[in-house]
Amino acid sequence: MARNTIRKEIQFSGIGLHTGQTATVRLVPADTAKGIVFIREDLPAKPRIPADVSSVNNTVRSTTLKSGDAGVSTVEHLMAALYANEITDVEVYINGPEVPILDGSSATFFHEIQKAGLAPIDGDKECLLIETPLNYKMDETGSEYWVYPHDKLKITVILDFPDQSLGEQSATMHEIAEFGSQIACCRTFVMLSELEALANAGLIKGGDLDNAIVIVDQAMDEPKLESLRQKLNKPGVQMTEDGILNTVKLQFRNEPARHKILDLLGDIALFGKEVKGHIIARRPGHRANHAFASMLKSLYLEQKKLKGKPKYNPDAPALMDVEAIQHYLPHRYPFLLVDKIIEISDKHIVGVKNVTMNEYFFQGHFPGNAVFPGVLQMEAMAQTGGILALNIVGDPGHWDTYFLKMDGVKFKAKVVPGDTLLLKMELLEPIRRGIVRMQGTAYVGNKIVSEGELTAQIIKRKYEE
Repeated sequence: MARNTIRKEIQFSGIGLHTGQTATVRLVPADTAKGIVFIREDLPAKPRIPADVSSVNNTVRSTTLKSGDAGVSTVEHLMAALYANEITDVEVYINGPEVPILDGSSATFFHEIQKAGLAPIDGDKECLLIETPLNYKMDETGSEYWVYPHDKLKITVILDFPDQSLGEQSATMHEIAEFGSQIACCRTFVMLSELEALANAGLIKGGDLDNAIVIVDQAMDEPKLESLRQKLNKPGVQMTEDGILNTVKLQFRNEPARHKILDLLGDIALFGKEVKGHIIARRPGHRANHAFASMLKSLYLEQKKLKGKPKYNPDAPALMDVEAIQHYLPHRYPFLLVDKIIEISDKHIVGVKNVTMNEYFFQGHFPGNAVFPGVLQMEAMAQTGGILALNIVGDPGHWDTYFLKMDGVKFKAKVVPGDTLLLKMELLEPIRRGIVRMQGTAYVGNKIVSEGELTAQIIKRKYEE
């Protein structure tokens, strides 16, 4: 799948929903695969803010990105439009702190980007493929997400507000091709009872009844309605049968649920990869969306690492058995932790360690609850990497590797008797002056159990076996 930028520059101007400040947004074609980046051109040095979940700084009523002291808020409607148009790389210049709210939807963004057209850019679009069902729940907000395998991105949102003004409603976007006609035009909404509190919190300074659906969730007799007309300077305001103020007309009976799909898509877009799976979200909001998108990013990184997982056929003959390994390494029982080598090249190696209950250290390491020590997993990786380094040097039996340091070491799952450890070591750079840098990953089945970057030095052996 190709990466895309826009074919020509486009711009939008308008007021920010929460800051009340007017800003102009310019979308400028990217010349390289650098992702989506916001650039605050009104600030000195024009700081760049990556559109990434790691940049999210605030999720109160909208999604705000920040880098250093520079921030940009309410990015979700624009991000949804970019995702739906398959834009992976673009520079977003903005001369204010907030993306304009326009009519409260994503329609203008979507259709103008669509008219600008796509231009391919070098590089491949990366994808998260949901292979097994997942669940995420945020107790504080009552939000819950389920994800199931699917060949496209499908999103279902379920709202179940306790009051009768909105009640229960749901909506589904069956594929991204539906976004332009079914989702993009759906506007943001707010409960009437929230307006005063939001205003007191310094939000919705740019709010207007023309860019938001106001849902009446409290009793409104004629005197209260008249008071509201005066406060809003809207003498024609009435409450409709749908339970909303008549300043706007619902485009769909379930427009609020459809808008929540829009918001969720915009927040997921900050994950930065295409998603293939059916997402079902109950009571989603920006805070929970961000946590969910962060979980998807972590899942993608794990998936990416697992793509490099070695294939192990226990019936295939080893490239090196334990006898051959001992020609390279000085280790012997009980400290030789590699049973065989099944892959080797000038840049990588894969070793196998069969963990059995007969290991000597199980007598004293968690007796009765045998767990293979994490430090010995690193040692097993180090020995495997040593074979790679010494194989490159040649003249086995006359050189040793001494490990100098380990960085970024992580232990992710327990290793227990009966497990088969696959130990993969990859050179990070050519060996220089006897210094070897390798990335190590240990697998059990389809799980990464440990990983780390190991640095060693190759030294002439001063003794013979």
